[in-house]
Amino acid sequence: MPRKSIGAGTLESPLPAVMVTCGDIEGKRNIITVAWTGIINSEPPMCYVSVRRERFSHDMIRESGEFVINLVSKELTRAMDWCGVRSGRDFDKFAETGLTPVPSEKVKCPSIEESPISLECRVKDIKEMPTHDMFMAEIVNVTVDEKLVSGSGKVDFEKAQLIASVHGGYYGLEPDPLGRFGFSVMKPKTKKRIEKQKSAERRNRTRRRK
Repeated sequence: MPRKSIGAGTLESPLPAVMVTCGDIEGKRNIITVAWTGIINSEPPMCYVSVRRERFSHDMIRESGEFVINLVSKELTRAMDWCGVRSGRDFDKFAETGLTPVPSEKVKCPSIEESPISLECRVKDIKEMPTHDMFMAEIVNVTVDEKLVSGSGKVDFEKAQLIASVHGGYYGLEPDPLGRFGFSVMKPKTKKRIEKQKSAERRNRTRRRK
């Protein structure tokens, strides 16, 4: 099909929309909304967040060398957006949004209790860009709302109702995945088994709602 060039721009989408907490649990702390974040390594698990140098949270992260990435559910979307348009210089974002700061297990900065999944991170390197600093960090611990964890330890991402950012808009994820890694080369027998398992899971969820 015909394509039109629109020039250079930051149009990669979708991206995770997350709330990053920094500072410490008892003193100076803040929440910054970030969409420029992602995984950069498997072993050890590493990620990054890119933050403009003029942001209130920037120096907190640079000085402490720690932050927490708190994933956002549909229910938290409004609070997440508010944290992105107000500055921690002017507001206590925890107090204003009603979000609850709770101690993290491996870092000093707080996690957000209401977040379905929180990734505790320790900065390993800082890459200075023209407009942003990229904080590359090791994920030293992950905490998950216990209601999302099955008896086998599997995380129910469907129940987490995570959202994504598409060029400034927030979108909920479809409840059923279009496929899973490797589905394009899956053997028919394996595909049939997985579909049967998914069907049983849907029936169980329906029974629980009743």
